[in-house]
Amino acid sequence: MLQTAEVLRTVSGAAEFGVVAGPPSLDLAAAQERKQSIVDRLTGGLEQLLRGRKTTVLEGRGALVDGLGRVVRLDDGTEVTGAHVLIATGSEPRALTGLDFDGERVLSSDHVLEMTAVPPRVAVVGGGAIGCEFASLLGDFGSEVTVVEVLPRILTGADAQVAQVVARSFQKRGIAVNVGATVVGLDRGSSDVALRYEGADGEGRVIVDSVVVSVGRRPRTDGAGLAESGIDLDGRGYVEVDGQMRTSVPGVYAVGDVVATPQLAHVAFAEAILAVGTMLGEDPVPIDYEKVPWGIYCRPEVAFCGLTEEQARGRGLEVETSVHRFAGNSRALVIGETEGLVKLVAEKDGPLLGVHIAGPWATELIAEGYLAVNWEASAADLAALVHAHPTLSELIGESAMALAGRTLHG
Repeated sequence: MLQTAEVLRTVSGAAEFGVVAGPPSLDLAAAQERKQSIVDRLTGGLEQLLRGRKTTVLEGRGALVDGLGRVVRLDDGTEVTGAHVLIATGSEPRALTGLDFDGERVLSSDHVLEMTAVPPRVAVVGGGAIGCEFASLLGDFGSEVTVVEVLPRILTGADAQVAQVVARSFQKRGIAVNVGATVVGLDRGSSDVALRYEGADGEGRVIVDSVVVSVGRRPRTDGAGLAESGIDLDGRGYVEVDGQMRTSVPGVYAVGDVVATPQLAHVAFAEAILAVGTMLGEDPVPIDYEKVPWGIYCRPEVAFCGLTEEQARGRGLEVETSVHRFAGNSRALVIGETEGLVKLVAEKDGPLLGVHIAGPWATELIAEGYLAVNWEASAADLAALVHAHPTLSELIGESAMALAGRTLHG
């Protein structure tokens, strides 16, 4: 859906490139059909892969009925026993008190991804990754968008300078952002709703057609028989695991959104590889969650890995940073996307600690930063490498050169 928004923006700005086209319009039904066809192709491919591996797939709702015996019972009474059990029940959208999902006025992320019409006015509750993606998407689709975030800034997991790039971009695009604001109520009218929130300047109120609640996801553990089988859960309902993804019951493992680790598909994938390796008697290296790559597909895109400048300084490290902006990058100028920056965080005379990007194709560019941070490369190591020209990735090389004391364009 975000790709649809990008295509819509590209066509809308085609005249700047000398391409004459009529004003574009969004066919949401066609966009949804394309989205679903891609989802079906991916899931169908996975089903075919399972058949090729001679994997038995049982469809139904299952529950662990004997953790020590590793027995799972389906809702039709079928029982299966395994030498190991892997819990991967995922997560579901988390609601807020007083903002119960109804699919019409109060929407979850699931509802937004299935919407058949673009609401003229939307309030997005939550300024994290998902909230910013939906705010960006709906803004590009033509909605008047207001973001309400309880924390002091949006994208709190990202570096402050990166988050500021997105906040400024939202402001330019007319997306209102209210930070430090707590939702206190929702008043339903005959055709709209009024979202009330309390901020530093007192109580605010915004009249909208729909409210999108994006305040995170909760683990899907209800009814799975986990606690009853002796599996330890934390106070929020997440399954507790060790570095090898083992639960408190021998032979039972848990991965993905059901454990309290970054809720990212590629992290769940890595955790599954780690768990299976442990089942097979290997001794795999635990995942360093601080260094996994994050990708946020709002406009401009955001990607990062490793420590932010604030986190590094908070640990008492002597830190050096280098920031270079896409405004001076030739490829960014060619494609007409110059918002954003690349920021490298390094320990003085030591390795790179974090790479943070906001801008065009940030989610693709982060791969180089991920390798550098995880291999504990220094800025000098990265600066010695040749980056192709003209490319967006040159900005990473220039930032590394600056940190190594060889500023190219400074």
